[in-house]
Amino acid sequence: MTPAVEHRDAAGGGTAAGTMRQPVTEADASRTVISTEEINNTITRPGSVKINVQGAFIVDPDTSTPAVGTATSSHGNGRGSPTHHETSDIRLPNHTAVVSHIAVDIGGSLIKLVYFSREVHSMEPGGRLNFQIFETDRIDDCVEFMKHLRDNQLALNGSKPGELCVMATGGGAYKFYDKIRDALGVDVLREDEMECLIIGLDFFITEIPREVFTYSETDPMHFVTPRERIYPYLLVNIGSGVSILKVDGPRSYQRVGGTSLGGGTLWGLLSLLTGAQNFDEMLEQAGHGDNANVDMLVGDIYGTDYGKIGLKSTTIASSFGKVFRKKSLAEAAAAAHKGQPNEKAGPIELGFTESDISRSLLYAVSNNIGQIAYLQSQIHNVSDIYFGGSFIRGHRQTMNTLSYGLKFWSKGEKQAYFLRHEGYLGAVGAFLKRQPKNWGRRNSLEGMEEMLELRKSGKVKEALAL
Repeated sequence: MTPAVEHRDAAGGGTAAGTMRQPVTEADASRTVISTEEINNTITRPGSVKINVQGAFIVDPDTSTPAVGTATSSHGNGRGSPTHHETSDIRLPNHTAVVSHIAVDIGGSLIKLVYFSREVHSMEPGGRLNFQIFETDRIDDCVEFMKHLRDNQLALNGSKPGELCVMATGGGAYKFYDKIRDALGVDVLREDEMECLIIGLDFFITEIPREVFTYSETDPMHFVTPRERIYPYLLVNIGSGVSILKVDGPRSYQRVGGTSLGGGTLWGLLSLLTGAQNFDEMLEQAGHGDNANVDMLVGDIYGTDYGKIGLKSTTIASSFGKVFRKKSLAEAAAAAHKGQPNEKAGPIELGFTESDISRSLLYAVSNNIGQIAYLQSQIHNVSDIYFGGSFIRGHRQTMNTLSYGLKFWSKGEKQAYFLRHEGYLGAVGAFLKRQPKNWGRRNSLEGMEEMLELRKSGKVKEALAL
């Protein structure tokens, strides 16, 4: 099967609108063995954008390309815009071709944006893939940012005014289609979300050094060398909700499960239970919390480990299992002291903090996702599980929970993999799916008439028999 993304342009550069195969003549058919599937792919799927990844590397955070346009804005609630470089750029030192598009993955909670830029004042060739993030309820901020990209198009990527288009995926690609198209005055091409996730993940796995890693407490970031043989695998994409995909090849995949308890669940519940204003603040709180103040542990029940079934005393027996009792005792104590002389009224001391709550809920959601992922990997006999989506954010407690859980349940037979750009799989996949301008329109299938005639006449079938 023809891969969705053609890597390493032999000429040393990519083409913004991927190249078509040369027209197949009868003479070609008589000397070349071509599969029917390959022919169908050529006719229905043109080559996607070629990115020259030779020598590609992830740059240090302090050398990231500055954001275009304003980085913050006021919304009357004391919160700045979440627009920022969430992760490091990818340097493409050998990509010299024009790139005439940007890509967005618009989810229920977050918008992920990817674009290519040249380093205008640098003497070095090539450019960078840049990564931006926005909260979906601030779609207008994202549109304004894309306007800046459009206005700076020539300097950023070398394409001419009017050539820019937007590759969009995710549910918001449909919900906000008119808004983006009308505001920017450019073509907006919508791509299938699941397919984009796979294309993006395959790209990161096979092409970008120091991108994929495993996690453990003793070896927090053990990088995995890019490899060519990667199938089959599971992708557990954790966004607002969770989708689990079994992937057998570049375009061979199926959604095998998922759960509604994902990043949106954590975000929503913690916005009710704590004063955190955004997801990053929630993760920051979780990093300082102690879930043992909130969760009922195995040690709370047995007083020690439950070694017979392999449970440590620190294993969570019941998420939030201590909250009701602690709250009841605190309220009873407050009622007993009410009205006593010299007793000042004050807040009830519950015995746990917002940080403890954040950590407990983070563990609850992560453990649930990890166990579902393990069960799906058992059902489908897959050992490699990649975790993507904007839920993880490089957060060590999250990664440790997912990784440890998989190893525990599988007795070491399953491996959890993480990515430094885990939230941008869909956006990168959409970026790589940019097809030649006018593809599919009248007179745009240059040379394909001969291929179709060969198919009709049966000459290609004869070639297949050789």
